[in-house]
Amino acid sequence: MLPDFSPVISGEMTLTQWVTREGITTATHLRRLTESVLDEIDAILGEADDAGVAFIPEDPHADDPHAPEGEQHQGWSLAHLVLHVTASAEEWAAVSSILARGIPYAREPRLRYEPDWHSFTTRAQVDQRLAESRRMRLAYLDAWPDAPLLHVQREMSENFTKKHGPMNAVTAYLFGLRHEVGHLEQMREAARQMRAAVR
Repeated sequence: MLPDFSPVISGEMTLTQWVTREGITTATHLRRLTESVLDEIDAILGEADDAGVAFIPEDPHADDPHAPEGEQHQGWSLAHLVLHVTASAEEWAAVSSILARGIPYAREPRLRYEPDWHSFTTRAQVDQRLAESRRMRLAYLDAWPDAPLLHVQREMSENFTKKHGPMNAVTAYLFGLRHEVGHLEQMREAARQMRAAVR
């Protein structure tokens, strides 16, 4: 079952408060949530072929200041979305494994790598990336000790902590997953437009 991060996304509660409410304390909990989110992405992709994952949808809200010239207001293909969400989720999973072992971690360097979406033109590439990300994230959870040190937190800005709560191993991992879930509706819309274009 997909995690319902809507109270966190709306600002009704911090991620820390949400974790307490949901009673999430172990890597086993996080493993189940990870599997459910990745299974949902697989379902959204459905029968998309090579052209389907590369299809650029219309997105009136597109505004990416980091994109190359001419692409700042361009919709994101399913391949682009998969690369984006998996990169962020893996970053926070990596941080989580460090914190769980009792090692304080600051904001830098970023532990994030996102491949260039222009080079992902086939469904096979997207499937490989999702399978790889699943393996990597679950491996980061396997790197947790049997008794994770949940009092150890990542050093974040005061504004970040006020908005999201402190980032220990559990909340750090879930921050990446919350970001991924936040893009699911965008993925569904890209898939809807892609199917309409095929028809």
